[in-house]
Amino acid sequence: MKMNPLGRTCIMVPELCLGTMTFGTQTPEAEAHEQIDISLEAGLNFLDTAEMYPVNPLSAETQGDSERVLGTWFSKTKRRDEVILATKHSGNGIKYVRDGADITAQSIPEAIEGSLKRLQTDYIDLYQFHWPNRGSYMFRKNWTYDPSQQDRAKTLDDMMGSLAALQDAVDAGKIRAFGLSNESAWGTSEWLRLSEAGNGPRVASIQNEYSLLCRLYDTDLAELSVNEDVGLLAFSPLATGLLTGKYQNGAIPDGSRRSVSAELGGRVSERVFPAVDAYLEVARTHGLDPVHMALAWCRTRPFMASAIFGATRTAQLKHILASVEVTLSDEVLDALNDVHRQYPMVY
Repeated sequence: MKMNPLGRTCIMVPELCLGTMTFGTQTPEAEAHEQIDISLEAGLNFLDTAEMYPVNPLSAETQGDSERVLGTWFSKTKRRDEVILATKHSGNGIKYVRDGADITAQSIPEAIEGSLKRLQTDYIDLYQFHWPNRGSYMFRKNWTYDPSQQDRAKTLDDMMGSLAALQDAVDAGKIRAFGLSNESAWGTSEWLRLSEAGNGPRVASIQNEYSLLCRLYDTDLAELSVNEDVGLLAFSPLATGLLTGKYQNGAIPDGSRRSVSAELGGRVSERVFPAVDAYLEVARTHGLDPVHMALAWCRTRPFMASAIFGATRTAQLKHILASVEVTLSDEVLDALNDVHRQYPMVY
């Protein structure tokens, strides 16, 4: 498992990260613990969670259970020091998490303490903001994104207060590094500017959606990542399972994500399935497994720190882990770029 630097911190992370957002709902605790064991054996020691998880569905009754599942594994195994642990402070709008309030200097210590308690640990390696207070163009909002009503002064004031609270948490040994999620190039550049002026910890990473089907990161954010050493933690690198091909021709396998979220968060469209067919044809032509191809492609990107995948079942995890043995030829990369030009922005 290749290791990459996490920003300008001293932390190294593997090229793959185990996402845990189904832990506690679709993935029961015993199987989740088994997945962590198998991942560590394969050299994958990076786990990503969030205070609002699990999903499918999101609910007040299960909120925090993914962190709790990790916490019981830490308590049982005493292997906390072998893991790079990332979690997230929820953004606004989730009514059952602090009544949907913004991220603030006051909410940060409270949220950190809640996560630490559920995780049964005294520190978090990477603490991320799930999405910005001012909103985001992620989650299919790019089609109608309009930042003209943002209050720049309030945004910067919020950032300053948050950085001060984060620095307090760093000084107390409760977090080691700070990351963003669902952020833009402008937002990230402002976090960097303020931190480099001495106002708090420097952004180490951005966790945004990225896959063969979703390449919004490829321009301004890519440039920022490379020049500022802020690596991408790509979520949904398999496009919520679309790139496996399992949803082609109207199929909805039992227990799959689409069986509980029919539109896959707005990713299902009349254009997505022909695009998937084209990517599957590249895999067939070159004798590649489509899952391995999609993840191996992520590793070719110059801004990639780690690709975060989820595995509802342990068999899926084992299959995904084998992707690190696959290297794509220039011919395959050219073919994938040709498909992207034919089917850009499919959702």
